[in-house]
Amino acid sequence: MSNRKALFFDVDGTLLSERTGLIPESARNALIKARSNGHLIFINSGRTYCNLDEIKRQIEADGYLCGCGTQVIAGDRVIYRYFIPHEEGIRMKRDILACGLDGVLEGAESCYMRKEPSRFAGMERLREGLMSKGVLSPYSWEDDCYDFDKCYLASDALSDCDELFSRMHGMDVIDRGEGYYECVPAGHSKATAIQHVLDYYDLPLSAAYVFGDSSNDLAMFEYAENCVVMGEHSPVLDPYATFVTRSVEEDGIAYALEQLGIVSRREHL
Repeated sequence: MSNRKALFFDVDGTLLSERTGLIPESARNALIKARSNGHLIFINSGRTYCNLDEIKRQIEADGYLCGCGTQVIAGDRVIYRYFIPHEEGIRMKRDILACGLDGVLEGAESCYMRKEPSRFAGMERLREGLMSKGVLSPYSWEDDCYDFDKCYLASDALSDCDELFSRMHGMDVIDRGEGYYECVPAGHSKATAIQHVLDYYDLPLSAAYVFGDSSNDLAMFEYAENCVVMGEHSPVLDPYATFVTRSVEEDGIAYALEQLGIVSRREHL
């Protein structure tokens, strides 16, 4: 298929409504039709693979780009995999606590948190969510029998973020706002994940369309030529957006696919 496109979707605030936790029916139908038209659908998420079950239950995709590019799955094949070296991960855990931060360690199979309650309310809400999904490991932060791909951290006025990040050699830090940070192995991003997929399917960059709303989508927006930003989005994406669609709840995905000529309106109604 000479005009085949590869469509890459962020999860929260792009495919999933952050109000309902669901993919709107209009988006599901549009994605199904896009695939039937020969296009490829990929989830491109900061979440690691274990934390994508709710997406997999709602929509079938051609692959999953997980953990900001640390794991790339095309069809049923893992075409790229990286995790933080074991000793480096142990040292990082010590440094995070020493500098007064807390968070979740994200692996492909499970997520890991401290045994004791966090002083950060947001981390306790995250713990509840991970437990409800069954992806919080029985092993904790204090155990050293696992590896992880990335981490998501919380900070406050008692935290020394500058000191921590100066110690985190080989990691890229994404400021998610309000004292939260996403820490990813250097050289990995949603953009590098896209490149792995394009190489695997022998597609040009012009065939890639990216859809996102938040600051951790910046790398793929800087990289791609066709960038669709949701109606509610972080302003850091504005300089790179080639199309502004509606919000998730206003059928933004279906609207964008119609306007870009990937599906027609009558096809997914």
